[in-house]
Amino acid sequence: MFPLVIDTGRGKLSACIDLRESSGRGTLSSLLREADVLVQGYRPGAMARFGFGPQDAARIRPGIVYVSLCAYGYEGPWAPRRGFDSLVQTASGFNVAEAQAFGASEPKPLPAQALDHATGYLMAFAAMSALARRSLHGGSWHVRASLAQTGYWLRSLGRVDGTRSPDPGFDEVRDCLEETASGFGRLTAVRHSAAMSETPPQWARASVPLGTHAPAWVG
Repeated sequence: MFPLVIDTGRGKLSACIDLRESSGRGTLSSLLREADVLVQGYRPGAMARFGFGPQDAARIRPGIVYVSLCAYGYEGPWAPRRGFDSLVQTASGFNVAEAQAFGASEPKPLPAQALDHATGYLMAFAAMSALARRSLHGGSWHVRASLAQTGYWLRSLGRVDGTRSPDPGFDEVRDCLEETASGFGRLTAVRHSAAMSETPPQWARASVPLGTHAPAWVG
């Protein structure tokens, strides 16, 4: 868990709310009234059981862009199943295809969490598109994404056989790294890909352990 939090936590606040508690539900309701976008990655119907499904959120905050992510989609017998990138890779055939590409006899995972990253990019694009539509047409909007659907799309693009992309060694990427302070100590990580002389990109906040910040908007 910690490596994922460290890897994806730069630039973010980290707060925890327990929706099983009435105080937690009250806190989320208060935050939601001032939100433009809500992103959640629980199984279909899970948030609705606590009163924060898409329709609930639109009543609390008319005009909300509600972005839902699940593992296996929103219909069919697998819809209620928990899942994450590696499991969906296995269920959708990526690991078998990767093994075949390497001439291996056992399933082989992809060298990256491709479904997580690709789906995240698609969700961000969809959220921005929904905000643009809201500015033109009003209303609340619901975006739905699933790791399995992203996997289906990626596999439909085909595969280039015979390619080899070995993982680079630390020294080979040293010029792409930066060292900063974090909530986990000194952090060596890939620096921002952009380079601009007048407004150099940066992470305003370092990675911190989960629950470090209070659940409140920061002005």
